[in-house]
Amino acid sequence: MPSPVGTIRVSEYDGAIVAVAWGDADPAPATPLLAEVQRQLAYYYDDGTYQFDLPLKPAGTEFQRAVWRVMRAIPAGSVRTYGEVARELVSAARAVGGACGANPIPIIIPCHRIVAASGLGGFSGEGGVEAKRQLLAHENATPPALALANGPARV
Repeated sequence: MPSPVGTIRVSEYDGAIVAVAWGDADPAPATPLLAEVQRQLAYYYDDGTYQFDLPLKPAGTEFQRAVWRVMRAIPAGSVRTYGEVARELVSAARAVGGACGANPIPIIIPCHRIVAASGLGGFSGEGGVEAKRQLLAHENATPPALALANGPARV
């Protein structure tokens, strides 16, 4: 399906969303859940404050799932730094960055809302940091020190 940051494909398994990825794919059979995802994504594209309400089952380690739970708790229009999340989870900022990069359900699990203290940090989706910047702008979020960082910052 089209999105403001490129064409995405959504995968479901056993009644839950398991992946969102960039790029074209052969159309999958329509299911009620995929239709609901498309409907909710359209709401989000129209209103960056929209909160998704979908069954999700991302595959990952316990630590990655903990980071993803923190991501889902960050309201649209807000950001947290890798370091803030790391302190909350008693971990390291680099480990949080790794979990962000491993997020299998971007946009819906909003890894774009975790940024570096000095700017945006990275983004593994199509379009890289520019896509992250677009998603945050869509939500009217302002990362810390964004005015000082014109490009990706180190985690």
